[in-house]
Amino acid sequence: MARRHDPERRQRIIDAAIRVVGRSGIAGLSHRSVAAEADVPLGSTTYHFKTLDELMVAALRQANEGFAKVVAARGGLEDPRTGLADGLAGLMGEWLAGERTGVELEYELYLAALRRPALRPVAAEWCEGVAEHLSRRTDPVTARALVALMDGICLQVLLTGTPYDEGYAREVLGRVIAGGDEAPGRDGTSGA
Repeated sequence: MARRHDPERRQRIIDAAIRVVGRSGIAGLSHRSVAAEADVPLGSTTYHFKTLDELMVAALRQANEGFAKVVAARGGLEDPRTGLADGLAGLMGEWLAGERTGVELEYELYLAALRRPALRPVAAEWCEGVAEHLSRRTDPVTARALVALMDGICLQVLLTGTPYDEGYAREVLGRVIAGGDEAPGRDGTSGA
């Protein structure tokens, strides 16, 4: 039986929500299903998370940490001697080669923001965070384009079930990076 004083209960509820979404999708998420998965009273889930949107925000924040950990572990992205396209293509390959359920879960929660406005700021935080990280190596517009392209490549792999093609990813990422280097600067002069 769970202890009355349970300081880790909130985290267990978030972990349980992630497992429920991973197994049953967003449609399977309810306070009741999460309480059962976490083995806590139903009142605990509604105490910590008044609405499902609040619970989904917490779950999305935690799920976003998966990609962030892969980015952080790959310190070479900040090394100017390492090709950015090579680094990003390798990063996506590493992420997609990991536990597939986690990757799918991140995208399921991320895409849930289309219908749940409460999730949009968290989804935007993820995009902005990755773009900010990439802006250390390229301009902000190119960084945002790279984030969009990486999202598109990852979604295509997940939705079609085709294997990730690192060579293709490297090529198209390189084209975006090269286009950013050749784009006119704000004053209209060459950015190179």
